[in-house]
Amino acid sequence: MRRYGKHTDEDDIRSRPNRKGTRPRTNIRPAHEDAAEGMVLTVDRGRLTCLVEDRTVLAMKARELGRKAAVVGDRVALVGDMSGKKDTLARIVRIEDRTSLLRRTADDDDPFERVVVANADQLAIVTALADPEPRPRLIDRCLVAAFDGGLTPLLVMTKSDLASPDKLLELYGDLEIPYVVTSREELVTGDAADRVRQHLDGKITAFVGHSGVGKTTLVNALVPQDRRRSTGHVNAVTGRGRHTTTSALALPLSDDGGWVIDTPGIRSFGLAHIDPSRVILAFPDLEPGTVNCPRACSHDEPDCALDAWVAEGHADPARLYSLRRLLSTRERKEGD
Repeated sequence: MRRYGKHTDEDDIRSRPNRKGTRPRTNIRPAHEDAAEGMVLTVDRGRLTCLVEDRTVLAMKARELGRKAAVVGDRVALVGDMSGKKDTLARIVRIEDRTSLLRRTADDDDPFERVVVANADQLAIVTALADPEPRPRLIDRCLVAAFDGGLTPLLVMTKSDLASPDKLLELYGDLEIPYVVTSREELVTGDAADRVRQHLDGKITAFVGHSGVGKTTLVNALVPQDRRRSTGHVNAVTGRGRHTTTSALALPLSDDGGWVIDTPGIRSFGLAHIDPSRVILAFPDLEPGTVNCPRACSHDEPDCALDAWVAEGHADPARLYSLRRLLSTRERKEGD
C-alpha cells in the first residue's frame, strides 16, 4: 500500500528514468543584457508591434514572462530578428518598470482588471457638450482611474457650438483640471488640434471617451497621415462609413517625444480595482488632513478628520466635496 504525506519514505517516491537528451529544469533565466529597447505601439491577437529605434518590429511575448502581459505604452526588451522585414518575428523578453498605469474593469463587480495603457503622462478625457449629452459620472470614473494610476487628467470638451461648457466647467472647476473647449468647425479647420496640442507636446497622452464625442476625429487631426506612415500603421478600421478605433494604438505626435494613444470607445468604466486611499493623493491640500482619520477611513463618515481640516481653513470645502463625489463613484451607477 502506497503512503502519502508525512508518512512517506524513499520507497514511496516514483521516479521517471532519465531520457536521452533531457535537461534538468532550472529557475535561472538569461539576462538578455544585449536586448534592444522598444516601445509597444499596439497589440493584436498576441502579436505586438513595437518601435525599435526608427523602425517597427513585430514581436511576441517570450514564454519565460509567464502570464505577465505587455500593453500599449510599455517599454520592453527584445531579442531575435528586429529587421522589421515581412514575416520576421522578435521576442519580448522583459517588460520594464512602469511609471503609470491606466486600468479599468468591465464592471464594478468584476474583479478582473484590464490594463489599458502603461507609462502615459496624462489622460485626455474627451466629452461632447451635446449630441451625445455629457456623462459626468463616466468622467468622474475616468478621473478616479487617472488619479489612481498616476496620470494627470486633461478635460477636452467638443461641440461647443451646440451647448455651453459652463455647466461642466462649474462641476469640475474645484478639481483644478486643465481643459480645452472646441467646436465642430474647429475640428474641421484644425484649430481644435492646435489648441489641444499645446497640452501634449513632449508627453505621452492617452485619449478616452465614449462613442460619438469626436475622440478619434481629434486624434486624426493631431497626427498627420505622413507621421502615421512613418511608423507603418493605420489608426482606424473603417466600417459603415465611420472610423472606429478597435484597439489601443500609440502614434507619434512630434519629434520631441510626444505621443498620443487612441483607445477604443468606452461604454462603461468599472472601478472594482481602485484603492480609495490612492485617490486622496491627487488632493495635496487635503491629504495631510488624513493623518488623524480613523483606520481605513472612507473619508465620508462622521469621524473623518477632513471635516475638521477644512473647518480650520486648510482647504476649500468645495475640494472636499469634489473628493467625496469622486470616491462615491464606486457605489453609484453611471446613470445615477
